[in-house]
Amino acid sequence: MRILDRYILNSILIIFAGTVFTFAFLFILIDMFGNLQDFIEKSVSLKVIAEYYVSFLPSIVVQTSTMACLISVLFTYSSLNANNEIIAIRASGMNFWQITRPALIFALFVSALVFLVNEKFVPQSSIMNQEIRDNQIKVVPSQKGRGKQVIHNLTFYGLKNRLFFIDSFDPNTNELTGITIIGHDHNQNLVEKIVALRGTWTGIAWKFYNCQITTYSSALPNVPSGIRIAEEKLMDIKETPKDFLRQRMDINSMNLQQLHAYIKRFSGSGALKTVNNLRVDLHQKITFPLRNFIIVLIGLPFALKSVGKRKAMTFTSIAIALVIGFLYYVSDAVGLALAKGEALLPWQGAWLTPILFTLTALLIIFRNF
Repeated sequence: MRILDRYILNSILIIFAGTVFTFAFLFILIDMFGNLQDFIEKSVSLKVIAEYYVSFLPSIVVQTSTMACLISVLFTYSSLNANNEIIAIRASGMNFWQITRPALIFALFVSALVFLVNEKFVPQSSIMNQEIRDNQIKVVPSQKGRGKQVIHNLTFYGLKNRLFFIDSFDPNTNELTGITIIGHDHNQNLVEKIVALRGTWTGIAWKFYNCQITTYSSALPNVPSGIRIAEEKLMDIKETPKDFLRQRMDINSMNLQQLHAYIKRFSGSGALKTVNNLRVDLHQKITFPLRNFIIVLIGLPFALKSVGKRKAMTFTSIAIALVIGFLYYVSDAVGLALAKGEALLPWQGAWLTPILFTLTALLIIFRNF
């Protein structure tokens, strides 16, 4: 590695580490003040608090790495430009790609690191964080005098090869609304479909109201063989209200393999909207780490073109980073929303912003350097 590359890379690493540390410190500080009452009421030990916030670290690194990477790269090159070092480097015959090679390699490394952390550490740490919060930190409603939050759009894979789609679940009254349950055999053929307007937990079983049960023939897969309608019916469903809370899965806490398997389970359910949204999330997990490299790629031309005093360049770098980051996040959110609204295919919505910003970055680079 050239001396110049080491010099640039060392500056990027120091600023990156400092930025991530700052973001992590601010996040923990804000969250700590938000949970201070729970810590006091439950007399939570320092060890538990430390474990709780350590479990946050993988998610913090993943979420803050993009802006930290962009700020560190822009600040480093803007400082070189402010001191006329970029002019000297270009006068020696080095082109854009040779000058920015350390930053691009670093951005690729961060992208790979984010992918690894997101796959290997975030799922486990998210589960650990939630368990610590629910079991040792969070004050139960009877202690606080207020109820648990109603859960909307509850979806999970239950016992007896059943898929549950619940519009809302109230943990305070153990009441379900908008119920759809789809059962499959071991070959993933449809065997039953249960639809009900409302369901309540009696203490030993679920009672469904305005219920329709459709059974399907084993001889003719996915062909209805009978329909039963009942105003009230006790259901043979083994899941209790606690199971509904426990089995609720957060897509952000799944890795690619888990999410792919989850989608495979739902593919034959007929819940096309849910399956489409899950496929969008799957493609987003692939494109998410790439934003570190893409945002750096589009930000570098601005850093090399900017001129001014050193102090002014510091604020300019941060401003450029915020603008680029904001535009990327907005564009990405729009693409994902279009895909989940089925205006675009899942892969198109997830890849729209990365492709658009990469092409824009290359256009800027080739027109100016």
